[in-house]
Amino acid sequence: MKSRLEQQKINFKNLGMRLFSAQKLVLSQSTPYEVIAQFKQTSVRFYPSENKRFKEPLVFVAPLAINMDIYDLYPYRSLVKHFQESGFDVYLIDWGKLTYKNYQINFLSFIDKFIPKCIHAIQQHSNSEHISLHGWSMAGIFVTLYTARHQPNAVKNLIVLGSPIDSYASGYIGKLYKKMAHLTARNAAVKDYVYNRLPNWMIHSPGFMNSLGFKLLDPKGWIDGNIQLFKNLDNMKLLQEDATLSHFLNNMIDYPGGVNQDMLLNVWLQNPLKQGAITLKDQTIELKKITCSLLVGAGKSDQMVTAASAKPLTELTSSQDVTFTLIPGGHLGLMSSQNSSIEFWPTLTTWLEQRSTQLQG
Repeated sequence: MKSRLEQQKINFKNLGMRLFSAQKLVLSQSTPYEVIAQFKQTSVRFYPSENKRFKEPLVFVAPLAINMDIYDLYPYRSLVKHFQESGFDVYLIDWGKLTYKNYQINFLSFIDKFIPKCIHAIQQHSNSEHISLHGWSMAGIFVTLYTARHQPNAVKNLIVLGSPIDSYASGYIGKLYKKMAHLTARNAAVKDYVYNRLPNWMIHSPGFMNSLGFKLLDPKGWIDGNIQLFKNLDNMKLLQEDATLSHFLNNMIDYPGGVNQDMLLNVWLQNPLKQGAITLKDQTIELKKITCSLLVGAGKSDQMVTAASAKPLTELTSSQDVTFTLIPGGHLGLMSSQNSSIEFWPTLTTWLEQRSTQLQG
């Protein structure tokens, strides 16, 4: 049994490691992958399954701002590894490091250009016409609108998690946007400027602001996590997990101004998706055009995109096969928490298995 002095030395050493050598503790992105396509800063990662059982690959489309840590957070709790081991080839679309020079990129850039190009490369590489498409948060909006606009034969199964469809129903954030929309609508000149004339470069948000925004979503959780860390400095696993999660949160990427304009001013502020359609640059996209199998999920404790905000998608498409589920965790936790991996990942796996083509032998 260690003496009090020995324990203090270990704690002090571990604290120093956490503060000054944190990178050595980071566990994320340890699963090997191959880059099968590259388009400027965008890359398509391939995680092959050693025991492939299903023909259709699972394609993760990442949202903007985040780095790819969230899909492969820990060696023992990795979303891509889980589906690899479940018999699915996995592809991950990584948008790369967007910067201020990309401020004009908007929703249609992804829906009409980037996503179709990546999916075509995946179809060729996988030798499979059909795929299962997964989008979380903003990427859930991307894949929903892509599927609705193009009605691609490629998308056999669509998974949309933590994405705002009725933005005004999303708790305090939704009430704030509803009030802001009401105030904006009272003045025609202000409304015209905000929605039609506000320059994209003015609302481009750098990565450090996005990092701050994620932390402010759950300040209590962030504080409690640091308190637990200081109380358990002798726990190396906890030290590694804290460093890994901090690496994810502290290395966010820019939101281009054009994307902010579509997401903040259109989706959140005007709330058009609640009615089943959205107009982007005079192009109207109707959600009723979606006919593939659809799974919609929301975090049980998500304060950014509540269940009431995400669930309306289940009633706005023409799909005859629709599932809604609540997932343990908040906006980030629904993707990566231990409870989500225990309760939701197996549920999603079963859902996919039942809707995928099983390989013979």
